[in-house]
Amino acid sequence: MSTEENNNTFKIIVGILTLLLIALAVYTVTLYNDKEDTITLLKTEKTNIESELQELITNYNEVIKDNEIKDKDLLEARDRIVVLLDSVKGAKANIALLKRYKSEIRKLKSERTLMFKRVDSLIAVNELVIAERDNAYIELNETHKKVDSITNENTLLAEKIKAGAVVKAIDLTGAGIIVRNSGKVVDTKRARRAEKVRACFTLAPNALAEKGDRLFYVQVINPKNNLLGEKAELVFEEGVLDYSASINVFYENDELDVCAMVNAKEEDLIKGIYTINVFDGSSLVATTKMTLK
Repeated sequence: MSTEENNNTFKIIVGILTLLLIALAVYTVTLYNDKEDTITLLKTEKTNIESELQELITNYNEVIKDNEIKDKDLLEARDRIVVLLDSVKGAKANIALLKRYKSEIRKLKSERTLMFKRVDSLIAVNELVIAERDNAYIELNETHKKVDSITNENTLLAEKIKAGAVVKAIDLTGAGIIVRNSGKVVDTKRARRAEKVRACFTLAPNALAEKGDRLFYVQVINPKNNLLGEKAELVFEEGVLDYSASINVFYENDELDVCAMVNAKEEDLIKGIYTINVFDGSSLVATTKMTLK
């Protein structure tokens, strides 16, 4: 083979090698660019997955906060997403892993839909229960008002009946008296001659009053404001009543004349105006004045 032919062959080989090197360089650059594109795409996908997971967490937090729901399943679902988000952030992106994460996100979104529907149902039921409770409170309050009104009416009625049941004493009169050895009673208007004081009155008819024994209390107070007679005490809720004498009568709702004799010391029977009061229990039912000269 001649030198010229050898040169031509060498040039051809060099040319082929050059083309191969160029092709290899192009392939390497293309492969590098594809790798960079893949890495960028994987990073973008990872960021999107993180955003979706964060959005899911936000959704759960809003539902939990807005409705003050402490549902166990709801809290557990949110916590699972938080754990998954932490896992995604710490993982190195690759196609297989991102594919698994996307599949998990689809499941989580489906779960969220079902979970929120259940929450909406719970909220609706809760609102209905609250509405029914409020209505019950309103009705109960109205019932209390009616009961209070009826109680007040009954109290007023009882007070009226009680007031109406008091036996009135009318035509109350008082007089100084002398009691003869024979038992005869003689009236006197002179203080130095009087031995006792007699109080007479008439019990008025009253159909509301209770039939039976009734105890009346008589007060006789002399001009010096001294109480005559027994000077006994009747204790009741409102206070104490000091009285001169008591008299028991059997009352049958009809008119009844009553007289009570009040003993007195000689020094208490003085000239002047005397006050005589009659009480039915603690209720003053009659009062009058009398004068001894």
